[in-house]
Amino acid sequence: MITITGATGALNGRTVEHLLREVDPSELTVVVRDPSRAESFARRGVAVRRGDYADPGQLPEAFEGADRLLLVSSNDQGADAVGLHAAAIRAAVAAGVGHVFYTSHQGAHADSPFAPARDHAATEDLLAASGLRWTALRNGFYAHTLEWMLGPWRQTDVVAVPAEGPVSWTSRDDAAEAAALLLLRADVRQGPVTLTATEAPTFADLARWTGEVSGREVGFEVIGVDDWVHRAVAAGQPEGAARFTLGIFHAAAGGFFAGMSPTLGDLLGREPATARSLVASFARQ
Repeated sequence: MITITGATGALNGRTVEHLLREVDPSELTVVVRDPSRAESFARRGVAVRRGDYADPGQLPEAFEGADRLLLVSSNDQGADAVGLHAAAIRAAVAAGVGHVFYTSHQGAHADSPFAPARDHAATEDLLAASGLRWTALRNGFYAHTLEWMLGPWRQTDVVAVPAEGPVSWTSRDDAAEAAALLLLRADVRQGPVTLTATEAPTFADLARWTGEVSGREVGFEVIGVDDWVHRAVAAGQPEGAARFTLGIFHAAAGGFFAGMSPTLGDLLGREPATARSLVASFARQ
């Protein structure tokens, strides 16, 4: 039995869809906080169980019978993500799960300026100490955030960032498909597996490509942190969210998102989506 948490979310929901093309629905279980949101899976024969990392008492029952379990990482910026993940890992141990797959991040590191990357590193440590067979899917930074990260360039004709560095922007759809393929493989390496696109452009590269595709003169500049936060807030972003985002830029500047691996392309059997192609898809609009 393959069990998937967070199946009503964008990432693991796509993974379930890929799995349904390869296996009978009776071989899948989804664990979600609100089963009513998973009715489309239930109608297709997928078992739906209620499970919430914040309610650990019922998690072992939700994970019961799982040969392979895909744990989605918490995306709640205000939560104790590591504590939530620890509860899920303890439940996996109690349920006797055969192999845990965890949606980690390419930049997972205890010293990262980006807070979620530190949470991922701590969670990987918990998995390593759990006694479970485990694999951390270190997905590249999701490329669907690209347009948002480039800011209001359509209004200003400038991409302004508070720090510069390379990022191996990776398609969330590609990462979801890769997770499904790994869940179905008989031989999966334990430990971290890096899943990224094959290029890591800088923000200056992205600005240049945006200009080329849109047919406009799009400049690029690195500005002070306070100035960048002020502009983000003026554009409608809550200050707390803006300051959280600073960690992404600082981690990029520190090289935490620069690494690339051929593994994603090898799994997919094709070239993963590139940042250049994704920029082209929105810059023409």
